[in-house]
Amino acid sequence: MTIYNFSAGPAVLPKEVLQQAQAEMLDWQGSGMSVMEMSHRGREFMGIAAKAEADLRELLGIPGNYKVLFLQGGASMQFAMVPMNLLRGKASADYLNTGEWSKKAISEAKKFGAVNVVASGADKNFSYVPDFSTWQFDKDAAYLHITPNETIGGVEFDWLPDVSVPIVADMSSNILSRPIDVSRYGVIYAGAQKNIGPAGLTIAIVREDLLGHVADGTPTMLDYKTHADNESMYNTPPTYGIYIAGLVFQMLKEKGGIAAMEKTNIAKAKLLYAAIDGSGGFYQCPVAHANRSRMNVPFTLKDAALDGAFLKEADARGLLQLKGHRSVGGMRASIYNAMPLEGVQALASFMGEFARANA
Repeated sequence: MTIYNFSAGPAVLPKEVLQQAQAEMLDWQGSGMSVMEMSHRGREFMGIAAKAEADLRELLGIPGNYKVLFLQGGASMQFAMVPMNLLRGKASADYLNTGEWSKKAISEAKKFGAVNVVASGADKNFSYVPDFSTWQFDKDAAYLHITPNETIGGVEFDWLPDVSVPIVADMSSNILSRPIDVSRYGVIYAGAQKNIGPAGLTIAIVREDLLGHVADGTPTMLDYKTHADNESMYNTPPTYGIYIAGLVFQMLKEKGGIAAMEKTNIAKAKLLYAAIDGSGGFYQCPVAHANRSRMNVPFTLKDAALDGAFLKEADARGLLQLKGHRSVGGMRASIYNAMPLEGVQALASFMGEFARANA
């Protein structure tokens, strides 16, 4: 039986990447060492890290005036690092609130300055992105923070507001899933455990002019410039996570890059949303059509009493990790880059059978 893992993170990794890592586990390319055993300052690993950065730059078209940082601490650490580094003497920052991860970023930023929430989807239980015409900006804000894809609520948007301050984006759950114009952002950050690699690695892409302006008292490790000046080697980085991420980047290039992945992601999302919308109300997605995520698809059953049976039968089919986040309930299928189209086809087929048997 083929297993399809729909976990929101740590999430499924490409099979071919896992197979290559398996083959190289004890001896990386004749070095006699596993990557996990290598010095992060040794020739072998420095080459691995440099290749990973070069491939990521190529995939995303990252301009030369941006630093790529391989960090730790997850996106949650970035919630603090962003205001520490980007307030730059100003008292406030603008934040868009589109769900659970936005709320956490806002809560952390309030420890370092005033937060102006430009707009919020809370009035409709975070099921949509407020129209830009309703956003209320602080003219003195240092930056604007957005979460383009909310992993828990399944709300996504692909447009950027035209603002004069740096835009900071938490792209943990949709980076590498669609083309973006990096030059329009000040900072992009992402935990790796959804679309990049294993948990423990965090990537930050920072425009160079935003470096070196940290608030007084900022710990050395929380200063972007510390990591930029030391090529992410100020301390021991998450070496194995960088190695796996590098394999993922190579695989994406071989498969046609981000544009090719977007086509597949669109096809997967259309298939799954069609299964929901075509169920005659047996399944429902709470997210506004215009803001439905391609990466995280939440849905509920018309009769919540059937949730347990749905999950049990799904598990028996090899369709795993479909239970929704504890804060919202229901179901959630995360269909990141590494989820093959066949996995979504199998889920859609099961959903149809379950609906017919229990309608």
